[in-house]
Amino acid sequence: MNLRLPDLKTRYIMVIGLVICSPVLFTYMAWEGQTSSTTTLAIEGAPEGVVFIADPHLKEENLDHVRGMIQEINAMHPSVVLIGGDFVYGEEPDLSLQQVWREVDAPVYAILGNHDYKSGVSTVSGLQKVLAISGTDRSVDGYDMSMLRDETTDTKLADDLTAELESAGVHVLRNEYVDLDVDGTPLRIVGVDDGWAGMADPPEVPETDAFTIYLIHEPECRADWDADLILAGHTHGGQVMIPGVKELNDAGYLELSGLFQKGETPVYISRGIGTSNLQTDLRLNNPPEIVMIAPSPTGMEVKAG
Repeated sequence: MNLRLPDLKTRYIMVIGLVICSPVLFTYMAWEGQTSSTTTLAIEGAPEGVVFIADPHLKEENLDHVRGMIQEINAMHPSVVLIGGDFVYGEEPDLSLQQVWREVDAPVYAILGNHDYKSGVSTVSGLQKVLAISGTDRSVDGYDMSMLRDETTDTKLADDLTAELESAGVHVLRNEYVDLDVDGTPLRIVGVDDGWAGMADPPEVPETDAFTIYLIHEPECRADWDADLILAGHTHGGQVMIPGVKELNDAGYLELSGLFQKGETPVYISRGIGTSNLQTDLRLNNPPEIVMIAPSPTGMEVKAG
């Protein structure tokens, strides 16, 4: 396996080169970035109609696309909508764009992501965050990501964004939890603040029989919390899914998108609905994703729709 990784990196660079050089491929990827897909997670004991999206990276160029996805979500008649962070795009984000969430016809709960703190948003600083995570404590009892907080962590942006989101009806959970009743089924949502920004500090939660979901932006920042499900984003599903990468992801060597279980608690990593590296959202074999969580008589099942 170690011998394949350099070849895989080379192939990935070649694909990016083809994107730059090929107008046809660029056009296709731009089109795919404006499509959508739905994945259903059927889980025993889950409430009906919980929807999860992540990484909207709102900008003028994708606002209509996000608005269209909101319309798709509303057509599902969700009981609650969860958003997994990275609301903003660029160095000087237009926070007024966040008012689009007023159009969601359901209660909305969210966490913040690394872009919402301007933390690890460049290639170099992002790699530094990835390497630094190995030195953090991600055990349930000793969980501590504070060493990742540095001079790049922009708490003012996060505070201003939170205020804008709250004014648009989005309840932002920053190391907080909330208990809900969804048509008679108790639901607990635990929102963990951003790990890369060094702000993640999971709250103390009492024991409960409620179906419990933890939200964490970066999947590698999770702990094996006592929950029914962990939801994460951040990866955009790899954005460009080429042969080789998909197989490594499906085998669990990479964690880019889909359902993984390496401890007691399963984690689902969303492909997200936006991207952060270009004005135009480019994707290949990796469309934007809406995740619907629904009850199942037994076990857990993933259905792509």
